[in-house]
Amino acid sequence: MNTDIAPQVRAAWQVPAFETPLWQGRVHPYCVIIPVINEGERIRNLLSRMAGLKIADIADIIIVDGGSSDGSLALDMLKAVEVRGLLVKTAAGRLSAQLRCAYAFALDQGYEGIVTIDGNDKDDPVAIPQFIEALRQGFDFVQASRFISGGVAENTPKSRDFAIRLIHAPMLSLCSGFHWTDTTQGFRAYSRKMLLDTEISLFRDVFNTYELLAYLSYRAPKLGYRCVELPTSRRYPKGEVPTKISSFKGNLSVLEVLFRACAGHYNPVSK
Repeated sequence: MNTDIAPQVRAAWQVPAFETPLWQGRVHPYCVIIPVINEGERIRNLLSRMAGLKIADIADIIIVDGGSSDGSLALDMLKAVEVRGLLVKTAAGRLSAQLRCAYAFALDQGYEGIVTIDGNDKDDPVAIPQFIEALRQGFDFVQASRFISGGVAENTPKSRDFAIRLIHAPMLSLCSGFHWTDTTQGFRAYSRKMLLDTEISLFRDVFNTYELLAYLSYRAPKLGYRCVELPTSRRYPKGEVPTKISSFKGNLSVLEVLFRACAGHYNPVSK
């Protein structure tokens, strides 16, 4: 147990149950966490790209699986592309539950900062070293953006583009006090200090689906953490939208989470 996590604080964390089929130990101060569920060839492509970029030379790669059944995470393959850890969530819950598993594990291992990138191969991992450098420079929250100068947005569904540019990012910018442009992006980096802040109180069961993304974009600037957006490339394949958010109901749920976050619904209760 790390000395910067008080035992009574760690005992109060609500972390979904998970197993660890693969853990080869911590090597670097930073890690890259990749949440996946049934990503098939997409996760294999992403890991191959990361191997070509030698990401494992600067950060430990950890996959957190939400319960894949497609055979895409064979341990021999993961080791061949220098993945150091595979966590498999066994409890209920979706993305935020997966992230709580992985963030708790990473903080317990003593990582100074965490980069998260989606496992569906839409984001270009070439930006990962820049994210880590930003953490080294003292930023606490690094957000990928396809919409700022130098960023690339390719084949983004029109409804998604509209919702991000005209609803999601403007609302979070107004309510958080920081100018965000790409707030539904899962490609991010966080400092250890921020993730351990009890005023954020990350490890709560209220974060189960997509709440963490909106909540952290709202809460971190309000608490004075140093935030920055970096330009990245996000490409959707033609004729296919690889996302776990689908249908009118799914998008409505994302907007409901947005409104709740901006209203302070997810803020920890002061004691």
